[in-house]
Amino acid sequence: MAEQKKEIWAIVHIFSSYNNTIVHATDITGAETIARVSGGMITRNQRDEGSPYVAMQAAFRVAEILKERGIYNIHIKVRAPGGSGQKNPGPGAQAAIRALARAGLRIGRIEDVTPIPHDGTTPKKAYKK
Repeated sequence: MAEQKKEIWAIVHIFSSYNNTIVHATDITGAETIARVSGGMITRNQRDEGSPYVAMQAAFRVAEILKERGIYNIHIKVRAPGGSGQKNPGPGAQAAIRALARAGLRIGRIEDVTPIPHDGTTPKKAYKK
């Protein structure tokens, strides 16, 4: 009887705003960090931290670390700033997902985990003269 090889899964959390992109890989429970790369670790220019190119490079670095550990299967959780701020992810989110797929990782599911307030503080009213 042939011994079955166990598939190891990881979760890749992608936080993407217009100012930065953070790619963070954890084990399947989300408790143990495997790799974390941000836009500031890739580029020296602060204005470039949120760009798609930098997000792609960050995702490639995380994919490299995951492959070294023998992890080839991932779930992706995409997060925007959310709350009372921006509800849609920045330009780096899509580039990071594409780079992870291109790096040879198998993607299980992609989920949006942006926090949405349900009855928080009232937004500021427009000032009328």
